Amino acid sequence: MQDIRLAIFDWDGTLMDSVGRIVACVQGAARDCELAVPAPAQIRQIIGLSLDVAMSRLFPLNSGCGCGCGCGCGSAFDERQIAVLIDRYRHHYLHDATPSPLFSGAGELLHDWRSRGLQLAVATGKSRSGLDRVLDETGLRPLFVTSRGADEARSKPDPLMLEQILNELGLSTRQAVMIGDSVHDMAMAEAIAMPRIGVTWGVDSRDALSRHGPVAVVDSMTALRALL
Repeated sequence: MQDIRLAIFDWDGTLMDSVGRIVACVQGAARDCELAVPAPAQIRQIIGLSLDVAMSRLFPLNSGCGCGCGCGCGSAFDERQIAVLIDRYRHHYLHDATPSPLFSGAGELLHDWRSRGLQLAVATGKSRSGLDRVLDETGLRPLFVTSRGADEARSKPDPLMLEQILNELGLSTRQAVMIGDSVHDMAMAEAIAMPRIGVTWGVDSRDALSRHGPVAVVDSMTALRALL
């Protein structure tokens, strides 16, 4: 991977240990809206997607009661209700006390790669406001040359946010690598033939990540640091 000039990171589950907090906040939003509370395993499957896509998958849109009569009775979800769920999720995320620290070694890895001339970027399912908040809270903003949130492109696994980053920096897909913990990250990079590295300390397993042809799947920050 000697030609790599840019490392693009997912955020949640890759750099920040925030999966538990996300699960708690989705469950809190469901309770606020008096909905069946999704199990943690269900929520883990949507981490990395934009909030509108994630909530629509957890609480699917439907046409009514399902009785076939077309009456429209029952508990159909529409875009307005999804928006309410997103609003409640954001409320919980701002106030939830579940710890969400950087993974051990993440800061050291970023500083090391940046000091050796590698450019760094973020491509995340967070909104721009959410990403800006964690970049400032962690003090990592100066290390990244650019970033994209889900509300600035299309939801993963659509590769638009990667394409935007490459265009901004004038790089080709072969000069960058996507690093993430979910199949959404791997599929996004795979769609444009960008090299990709899976990490196993987030939401998806080694087997699931490996289905998308990564150049490597690693189990520790030390192993990741050694690749570039």
